[in-house]
Amino acid sequence: MLLKVEGMSAGYSGVDVIRDLDLTIDKGEVVALLGPNGAGKTTTLLALAGVLAPTSGRVLYRDAPLRGALHQRARRGVSYISEQGSVFSRLTTLANLRLGPGPVADALALFPELEPLLKRRGGLLSGGEQRMLALARSLAGRPDLLLVDELSLGLAPLIVRRLLERLRAAADEAGTAVLIVEQHASQVLAVSDRGYVLRRGRLSLSGTGAELLASPEALQAAYLGAGADASSG
Repeated sequence: MLLKVEGMSAGYSGVDVIRDLDLTIDKGEVVALLGPNGAGKTTTLLALAGVLAPTSGRVLYRDAPLRGALHQRARRGVSYISEQGSVFSRLTTLANLRLGPGPVADALALFPELEPLLKRRGGLLSGGEQRMLALARSLAGRPDLLLVDELSLGLAPLIVRRLLERLRAAADEAGTAVLIVEQHASQVLAVSDRGYVLRRGRLSLSGTGAELLASPEALQAAYLGAGADASSG
């Protein structure tokens, strides 16, 4: 198992936002972390990325404790794309790509749409272009584990589909493990091997992507709290 989270709690100013969280992700898997606003999804990613220290539990990465700040975890093959997109707004697209861990040519091969935009500053790119840039820069480095926060935020469904297809391809072709936080379930579950639903900081539902897509009532109950102890699969 590439990543194993056991009983992890984390929060802010002494107050836990997520509590006793257990989850796993293996090489080549896309795993969706779903839930309503305020469920603790971003907090979970921040704790796994090294931005936020867990208050209890443990995180194992390749069977060894995962510790250290974000840049230290990056050297172990962990990449994190924040909700803001991780783009340097005052740098050009090309300069942004050059800051990444992989060749610029590889990044452009993943998203050829970026080639005409190489001289444009990151802050002048559309929301979809910024997400492509962040994803291209990260995937060009062939991370072992990619943590992605709210990929679809404010984007048109067609662009979201393009980004999700690229994540699925990275998992299938490069063996990258992808943990993706999303509020809207249907599109991300279509490309996910498995999914977890968080509600009020605790897991309320889990299953394969296909199982969760086929059980909209259970999914809705998990979001609303009626199925707090339910599990699918």
